[in-house]
Amino acid sequence: MGEQGPLAPGVAWRSVAACFLSTFGLLAGRRVRLPRERQGTRLHFADGTSARVYRETRLGSGLAKDPCTLVVTFRLRLVRGPAHALFRAESLLNTPLFVGFPGFTSKLWLAHDERDRYRGVYEWDGPERAEHYARSLWRVLALVSVPGSIRYTVLPGLRRDDVLADPGPSPADGLAPDDDAADWWRIQGTA
Repeated sequence: MGEQGPLAPGVAWRSVAACFLSTFGLLAGRRVRLPRERQGTRLHFADGTSARVYRETRLGSGLAKDPCTLVVTFRLRLVRGPAHALFRAESLLNTPLFVGFPGFTSKLWLAHDERDRYRGVYEWDGPERAEHYARSLWRVLALVSVPGSIRYTVLPGLRRDDVLADPGPSPADGLAPDDDAADWWRIQGTA
């Protein structure tokens, strides 16, 4: 899709604020679910790393009309060892930063991988909406992440569960195999 980077600060922070406000209505209407079916599933990535699903958040049915999969990654500053467990516990408080964005349908929260990277694997309704969210979220993540560690990939037309089963061709085809950017998002299997 577009360039990798944050939206202009004013646009991003207004979007985050609007999301935060709309989340209260979703929570009050009991539309936000935390299903447990995928909890504990380990996702294996083409870059040789793997991560365990520690939470899922779903809005309504969790299915999009114009589906796309969004995969986001980042590495937190100052979070090492036992602090990862603390982050996973407190991360539920971050729900108002994404669930109220237009087009959100579901998110798998992945624990840190062997390189201390966290990932979120989302199903989104509309690739443009997914990209807007990812570029808005960038501003929030930049406050707590290692510089240069934030990335995202939008896979238009693909449901999240289909990508879990078979991610298809990589948009990074043509990059050298040892290039860390090549396949950080590409799911190779689940266990």
